[in-house]
Amino acid sequence: MIDNSAADLRAALDRIYSTESRRILATLIRLLGDFDTAEDALHDAFAAAAEQWSAEGIPVNPRAWLVSAGRYKAIDSMRRHARFDSSLDQVADRLEADTADPHAEMDKGIEDDELRLIFTCCHPALAPEARVALTLREVCDLTTEEIARSFLTTPPTLAQRIVRAKAKIRDAHIPYQVPSEAELPRRLEAVLQVVYLVFNEGYSPTSGESVTRADLSGEAIRLGRLILQLLPEPEVKGLLALMILQESRRAARTTPAGDLILLEEQDRHLWNKEQIREGVMLVEQALSSKRFGPYTLQAAIAAIHAEATGADETDWAEIVGLYDVLLRIHPSPVVELNRAVAVAMRNGPQAGLEIIDAILKRGDLNDYHLVYSAKGELCRRLGRMDEAKAAYERALSLTRLQPEKRFLEEKIRRLG
Repeated sequence: MIDNSAADLRAALDRIYSTESRRILATLIRLLGDFDTAEDALHDAFAAAAEQWSAEGIPVNPRAWLVSAGRYKAIDSMRRHARFDSSLDQVADRLEADTADPHAEMDKGIEDDELRLIFTCCHPALAPEARVALTLREVCDLTTEEIARSFLTTPPTLAQRIVRAKAKIRDAHIPYQVPSEAELPRRLEAVLQVVYLVFNEGYSPTSGESVTRADLSGEAIRLGRLILQLLPEPEVKGLLALMILQESRRAARTTPAGDLILLEEQDRHLWNKEQIREGVMLVEQALSSKRFGPYTLQAAIAAIHAEATGADETDWAEIVGLYDVLLRIHPSPVVELNRAVAVAMRNGPQAGLEIIDAILKRGDLNDYHLVYSAKGELCRRLGRMDEAKAAYERALSLTRLQPEKRFLEEKIRRLG
């Protein structure tokens, strides 16, 4: 044991909570079989540590101590409440029998526990918004207030979403396990989708005063690194590369006043070179596997942008080619829109505008502000100012992000 002053103990507990609490929770969920019971046990364990470690010092293996303490606290709580519900006594007996020597298996399964928790929170049986909320709460330890603020809902609504997701896991007997090899591709896709949704809300928020939310995009990258560490699949590398390469532009995306700067107008000296090197390396590794998917292709496109010295030096033909492949394996009107912008840069604004008009004629993306923003820009370059103004005004009516509103208002003002 190591002696510590009260201040040192408080700092140590804060540090351990920050670095280990999600791992401890994952193991407690496995041992106790219930999210809420495990969360209560986690908090009880840290409360016990604050009391006992002040007298006994910090244990050599704090994580194992906390898991063991949380488990025993949960069993004791069940025993106390058994007089109101006799089934709790049976559960407590089973928990004691199932983990007679919890220390022996504590560290052995810690990585599997984290992976189990991620796959459980992102199970396809849960609604997409529930997967995001549950992952941010249980895996990332964001508060319900933080998650609600990020996704434009109230804390009570968000809390109910999480409660329903936990009930669904319990009532549907969703297994707390890593999927089998046969199931893994489909299940991994759901996990990566959740991570990318979180990143996108941080990289390009749906509303608010800021162009970016560093806390959310940073949390998504941290989650991506964790998944890669636990499950080093090529498409995990592709998603992590995509997020890191997009994040590398953060410092150049806004003016000091917080106004939006488009990619082609950004000061590329502000791009994070270390992140670009890491992202490009991950892309190359994922591509070399020959087992990559849509995230890796998007990352390859981001890498071409990252390595170009300017918009005019960008290999737009290569980008269009990558979008062609992406559309074949992952057809999407948003991907088609992005390809249209690249075609406009390669072949001229008229070629890009024809693709955008075809998208809108089909009825796709009619409520997506970026399609009208892109159309407005291409019409402006062609000298069709009335059409450009109408498109910008439509985009303005659809966006809820204040910097984008200011950007579009300035575009309209310049058109007279």
